[in-house]
Formats: sequence, C-alpha cells, structure tokens
Amino acid sequence: MLPSVQDDTALRRSFISVLGQDGFVGAAVLISDSLVLTCAHVVNTALGRDHFETSTPGPDKVVRLRMPHVDRDRELTGRVDHTMWRPPRPYASANSGASAAGRLPYFGDLAVLRLGEPVPDGAEPAPFLPQRDGHEVTALWASGNPLTALRALPRAVADPWVVFDVAAGSLVGGFSGGPLWDREREAVVGVVVAAHVASSSERAASGAAGPLYAIGLPTIEAELPDLPPLAVPMAGHGRQQMLDVLEQLLPGSEAVRKCEERLAAKLSREPEGQAADCYRLLALALSVRRGVPELLDVVRDHLADTDAGECPARSLLWHRLLRVARVVSEREILTAQQRRDLVGLLAYCHADPTDLLHSVLPYADEWPRVSGLVDVTDLLEGYDPAADRLMPPLLQAVVRIALTEGSAGNPVAQDLDAWVTRVARRLGVPEAAVDQFREAIRPAPRDSRSAVVGPRVQVELLPLAPGHRFTYQIWVWNGEGRHEVVLVQDSEVSSEQVVEGIRGVLRDEVQEHADQALVEFFVAPAWLRLDVDTWKLAGSEEDSAFLLGISRRVVLRSSSRTRETYAGWRRRTKALPSSQPLVLDHHSTDPTVAQARLEATPDAGVVIMCCEQQHHNRVLRQCLQAGVHTVLWHRQSHDTETAKRLLDLVQGIGHADLPETVRRERARALADPDCLTHHGRRLSLLYDGPDHRPPPLAPDAWALTQP
Repeated sequence: MLPSVQDDTALRRSFISVLGQDGFVGAAVLISDSLVLTCAHVVNTALGRDHFETSTPGPDKVVRLRMPHVDRDRELTGRVDHTMWRPPRPYASANSGASAAGRLPYFGDLAVLRLGEPVPDGAEPAPFLPQRDGHEVTALWASGNPLTALRALPRAVADPWVVFDVAAGSLVGGFSGGPLWDREREAVVGVVVAAHVASSSERAASGAAGPLYAIGLPTIEAELPDLPPLAVPMAGHGRQQMLDVLEQLLPGSEAVRKCEERLAAKLSREPEGQAADCYRLLALALSVRRGVPELLDVVRDHLADTDAGECPARSLLWHRLLRVARVVSEREILTAQQRRDLVGLLAYCHADPTDLLHSVLPYADEWPRVSGLVDVTDLLEGYDPAADRLMPPLLQAVVRIALTEGSAGNPVAQDLDAWVTRVARRLGVPEAAVDQFREAIRPAPRDSRSAVVGPRVQVELLPLAPGHRFTYQIWVWNGEGRHEVVLVQDSEVSSEQVVEGIRGVLRDEVQEHADQALVEFFVAPAWLRLDVDTWKLAGSEEDSAFLLGISRRVVLRSSSRTRETYAGWRRRTKALPSSQPLVLDHHSTDPTVAQARLEATPDAGVVIMCCEQQHHNRVLRQCLQAGVHTVLWHRQSHDTETAKRLLDLVQGIGHADLPETVRRERARALADPDCLTHHGRRLSLLYDGPDHRPPPLAPDAWALTQP
C-alpha cells in the first residue's frame, strides 16, 4: 500500500517541484523564506546542462520552480547561490583536483537556490533532524502527487550517503533533490540523491526494488558551511522551565531586547525589536538547528558584559539554565560556528571512527553504525558525561583524535587542542579537567626492548543448533592499527572447515610473529562450552596435526557483556594483580549460590569452575554477569583433586600469561598419550581480560559488546 501525505502538512508546505524544458526533472525543499535546497545534478538537468557539470551556473541562469501543495498554478524562479554550489565529485575533498578514470561522483551534489520573489502564502520552511532512529521515511516524486509517493526503511550509513530499502512504491527518475520525510518525528532527515533501479531479473530474484540513497543532515551541514541554520520541530519538554530561568536572568525588556538582537544576527533572522520578550527569544532559539546553544552563548556574553560579578544567585540560575537546555535540546551542545570549526578540522584527520566510538562509549550495549569522524562527533553530542566525570563524551572524543593525530605528526592536533580549550571554557568544563583527562589517556612511550606482543586472530563464531555446524567471521588485530575483517563464511560449515579458514588466515594474513598468534573465539554464553581447542584440520596426515589447542594459544571470549556487568568488570580489572582465584564447585550450581559467592568476593577476577558438566553453562552465566574476567575449567573431571591442580596451575601466573600457560598444559597432555587423566586434555579457558577487543564490524545479528 502506498503512503498518503495528506496529513504531513509541514512536508506539503515546504515541498518544491523543479521544472525543466520538458516537464518535471526533480524536487527540492524550502529551507527559509528565500532559500531552496536541492541536488546540483537536478539544477544541471533543469538548465539543460550535463548531469555532472561542475561549473557554477551564472546569474542569468534561472531555474523554474513550483509549490504544488501551496499554489500549484504559480511559478517561482530561483538562481544558484554561488557560495553554496557543490557539484557531484568523486572525492571527499572539494579541492581534490581532476577526477581519475573510473571514479564515481559520490560526494557533493548539493545546491542552494535563492528565490527571485516571495513564496506563496502558506509556504513554510521544512524542519530538519538527523536520520538516526531507524524510522520509516516517505519521499515524493517531482510533481508532489501523493499517488507517486514511496516508503523506505534505513539500512546503513555509507559515507557520505544514507542507504534506504524501498518498502513500497516504484523507483523512477524524478525523486532526486526531494526531501525524505520522517512522519513520526515530523521532520526532513535528508534529500534524495540517487537510486539503484533493479533490473527485472534482480527484482524477480529479490522481490524488491533497489536501494535508495540520500544525503543526510550532517553531510549537508558539512558540505554547506555557509548555510543559515535550518528549522527544527518545535520542542515542548523543558520549555516552561527554560522560560522561568530566562526571566530571572534577564530582568527588564532592555536585557531581553539586546539578547534577541544578538541571537537574531547569529541565526540570520529578523529581530522582533520592541516586541521582544523571553517567550519570543526562546521561540527564536527553538526554531532552528543549534539555536539553543547559540542562545546560551548570547546570554553568557550578555551576563559578562553587564559585569555583575560573582553573584551566587546568578551562578545558580546559570547552571540551572545549562541543565534545562540539555532537556530542551538534548542532542546539541555546540553552536553552529563551533560545529563548523570542528568539521573543518576533522577533514584533515585520519583516526579510526569505530575505534574512537568504542573508546569513548566502552559501556554501550551496542553501537550505531558510523561512517566517519564527523558522524561520530555528531552522535556523541547527544551524550551527557558520566556521573563521576566532568568531560562530556564529545570533548573526550576530540581529545583522543588530537592525541592520535599528534602521534602521527599531524599539525592539526594543536588546533584540535585549542578548539577543545575554547569549547570547554564555554561549556563550563574546568581546564584542569581537560588536562587531567588528556594525560590519563596519553599513550605511554613504547619501549623498544619490551617483548613483542603477538597478533590476534579473532573468530566470531555463530553455532547452529545442536552445535555441529557453524558460520563465522575472522578478524586480524596486531595492536599497531590493523583491525579488519579478512574472512566471512555465511553458509554452514563443519568445525574442520572453520580450522581450515583460521589456518589460511594465519598463513596469508599474519606476516609477523605468526607463531605467537592468539586465536580468540567470540561466542554467546550458551556456546561457551564448545571444544574449540580440540578442533583439528581434516585431510592429509600432515594437515591433521594442526590441532588448535596445541599449536596455538586458544581462548574463548564472551560476546554478550552488558552495561550492567561493566562496574563489576572494572572493579575486578583493578584488582587482577593482587586478587586470589575463586573456586566454584558443586555447591555453587544453584545460580543464587553462585551469585552470592561472587558478590562475597567482589575482587576475584579468576574463577576455577569445578562442577558437573551439565551445570557449566549456568555457572558461566553467573560469572559473566558478575564481571569475572577468566574462568578455567575441565570439561569432564570435577573432583577436588582437579580443582587443586587448576589452582596450582594459575598460582603465581600473571593474567596475561594464562593463555600460554593453558596451551602448554594441553601440549603436555597430548605428549603423554598413555596418561588419559592429565587435566590438560580437556582444559578450557574463558579469557575476557582487560584487553578484550571484540570485532567492531559485525552485522546487527552478531552485535558484540565490550566492557
């Protein structure tokens, strides 16, 4: 069923059809009383130029427009604003030179038209919000006819575009440049830029149209730094509280008028003059993107200009205003200029966005997909600092980026540090807190004499019941910047084929110190008892000798740590050097007993599990929930003697040395084939220590978390 747009009043009042020589060629959206946003290739088509023409259309080139839902018979005209012309290009940088052969124009493709006459009565600029919440969107064809609308669902962010899967309607030429409307949030989340029109054979095979591509709001703002602030849906929660504080901070009409004049100038809006009051001042701030941070900046400057001194009552009101502002505008703390400055600096940075997100939000249950540093910082703006920290996550991220770039000799690091200092001062974050955080995370100088840390081959394993067939993905991590997926197996295979894939990765992808590689299996708690260390390669006699648990250090790691386990995990991390192992025997098979014993020993990071095999899974779950790092157990023996041997095994062993210690015990067991009772023969290790680093690129179905 195709969507109706009859109730989407704000969309209809801002939707614009773009006309060419032979009729409709695309769409656009009204973003202010005199400005229209669309795609550059739509403008080129309307003017009869080549689709990917890069030269700016001259002032004599007029684009014909129409607002079909406001006044379908009236024709408007628009001319390209030369400061906001971004033709399609194949490189991220706007000054990247000539295109190389075969490069496709995936960047730019935006244009702003300045209207030659007033818009019709009833027209309104569209409100904008970032596409982040996974809501269904609606798009209109060039004519704006509701019968040609289509619905789409977000799939992924693929720098610099957002990808949508079409759920209803037909993809044909003419959607480009038009707004993507999120009906639930009543806002535009991007403009359509391209579509993959599926062939008849592809449509027959998949039963669906090809994907739809859009330019999202963060990319629009990054590409068009001179764009006036865009309108947003009017906020409701916290508005009365903010009015109450403003009326106390700005007593008298003169104070309000001065603030309103400053704010209107910042937002490129007309001031109310003598009609200004706190309600209109707040409404002006709420009506556009980043208006509330701009309002805070204006009020702060006004209070400084009045030279009121350190008045305790005013200081309390100011901090109350900051708290309420985060309620009213929860995803924005930067002014438009602060954001533009940051986006400009990030264009010269090369830090890994996924690693950055994981470092700043290590306790998150799952992370959204991010396509670059601009996307990460835009996301982190919506997070408040933890209760025990002064530094908001956004500033933490920029400090980390600066350290990364500084270690690589990039001079932009100094500008990033200066940006942090300026913004922290405006946000009320003490300079000492910034310096303390920077020194706390600054990497220690590397000692060239220290032992070489071997690479890690990470296998994210998805067993299929009853656990004899598997799909998997394999990553390689070397601690020096490489952390990438190298092999994906989506069809079901046996354990022998998993080992064959691991052996191939060790041979082809691990060039240095391959003999020291640690093989880590990330599996869900229900599968932690898999005998992965005993798997071997089937085939020739030489190949069959490749037994994982003998030739390599092999450990299990959990893929389901949560926010709730983080506090315990962090506490046990600090206590690892001094804490003693805890034994959970057959008396601890009841979950409540195991939980009580773990809570009674809150510092124990290593657990010896010695109970019957059918109880292993439930005890392992209790260990994970308590934040335990390492569990060592024998898969068959569970007597007192076995527990004593395992305790002796870990006695005096550092946590980082446990994988190699367990590997040697497995080797000793197989070296003596006549001794069938050696504890190394069926020894298993869950190793979720402080260096836990799960794969960051897993699909949603395999989403991992890390403490």
